[in-house]
Amino acid sequence: MNKNLFSALRAAFPADLDTTAIETADTTTPLFYTWRDLERGTAMLANLIDSLALPPQSRVAVQVDKSVEALMLYLAVLRAGHVFLPLNTAYQAAEVAYFVGNAEPALVVCAPKNFGWVSKLAFKLGTKNVFTLGDDRTGTLLERAAHFEDQHQPSQRSSDDLAAILYTSGTTGRSKGAMLTHGNLFSNALVLKDFWGWRADDVLIHALPIFHVHGLFVASHGALLAAAKMIWFARYDARAVVARLPEATVFMGVPTLYVRLLGEPSFGKDACRRMRLFISGSAPLLIETFNDFKVRSGHTILERYGMSETAMLTSNPYRPESARRGGTVGPALPGVGVRVCGDRGEPIAAGEIGHIQVKGPNVFKGYWRMPEKTADEFTTDLWFKTGDVGKIDTDGFVTIVGRSKDLIISGGYNVYPAEIESFINDMPGVAESAVVGVPHPDFGEAVVAVVVPKPGSTLDEARITTALKGLIANFKVPKLVDVVSDLPRNAMGKVQKNLLRDKHKGLFGS
Repeated sequence: MNKNLFSALRAAFPADLDTTAIETADTTTPLFYTWRDLERGTAMLANLIDSLALPPQSRVAVQVDKSVEALMLYLAVLRAGHVFLPLNTAYQAAEVAYFVGNAEPALVVCAPKNFGWVSKLAFKLGTKNVFTLGDDRTGTLLERAAHFEDQHQPSQRSSDDLAAILYTSGTTGRSKGAMLTHGNLFSNALVLKDFWGWRADDVLIHALPIFHVHGLFVASHGALLAAAKMIWFARYDARAVVARLPEATVFMGVPTLYVRLLGEPSFGKDACRRMRLFISGSAPLLIETFNDFKVRSGHTILERYGMSETAMLTSNPYRPESARRGGTVGPALPGVGVRVCGDRGEPIAAGEIGHIQVKGPNVFKGYWRMPEKTADEFTTDLWFKTGDVGKIDTDGFVTIVGRSKDLIISGGYNVYPAEIESFINDMPGVAESAVVGVPHPDFGEAVVAVVVPKPGSTLDEARITTALKGLIANFKVPKLVDVVSDLPRNAMGKVQKNLLRDKHKGLFGS
């Protein structure tokens, strides 16, 4: 039996392929894509990929702006039996060079505006095929695909074959490629379809990026597997989303998106009259936002917990809505194991804080070309060590109380200080730096860099910020650079980042 994830999603398409699958919400003129369009478009793209005669299970790296065609490209890569590698559109040349060098993709697809520098580094690193794809249906990818047949037999794949690699930053600054299989992704999509009550008459407002788990897998797979319509926003605009909410039944967002919805005067119970489910994830949701949203909308946000390495792990209950608990991420999903252990891996009692470990068919295959790191992250009985700290109460509800020591989550995106510190420390006149996250009312956390100059050197905060904007994604760029004479250290010489966080915690309000 073919275990290709595309085949499973395609089997869920409705009998009437001429109904609307996706409607664009922020194009100059609304575009309506039918299920037949998705079938034909992915077939033509898959045939183009087949024509390149790529090695089996080649990586296809994609850094393009959000569009329906970009979603079709993802599905076409699965259909052709290759491995999809999405890259954040904010990544700069140094970051893209690392990913291309590490993953060695046989095909790279980039935005037309970036073709010059992307193709140069891709060709230099051994990639032979580079196409472009714009968010306005332009680019060489679609020009080439237009010449191919609109029928395609999906490639045979097993559950254990790779479907995607998602790069996630590590505390050492070196990004790790989490290898997700067809079985990982399909098992999780099936569980969520049942657990969240997905229906064919649902309408999802898709306002998330599609280069990470939340938007590409959780949202898109959910709608496709339910044969539900999507209202497609290429960019998040709170006012525009509120205007379309009366047509929708499901919305997914990171906490920042909910904060911005609450900032819209037009948002309220009338706009939410058809909604059945609001889901939040990718970062902790403040209890204040949770409560304010319930008052304004009449709906209780469902919080859940997942990772790049595992897709979704836990979820607050779908029904009854009153069972959802603010500040928690709910119990483990069906088929998923979640446990909390002490510092030595020993079991601990319910309600005690410890290290969260997980197991299940959704848990990834390992880190790309990092066997030692993969081995380190699994216990001897094959539970994955998430790096998060939390507790499980007697009812099974999980509460996340901390994270990997240095991780910052800003606007739903993971930021690891070591990576930013490495760029700052390489700048002229810099002796050392320390990067921390502090509370921010909109982004959840803001990145702050504390920098020490070399003796006799004078540093300019604005110049450091400007230099970083040319090196790293904008969401990683510090909101503030503070130049100081030295960093606080303990008796062992270790920088006391807790003191730096305390010093700057009031910068952006509570």
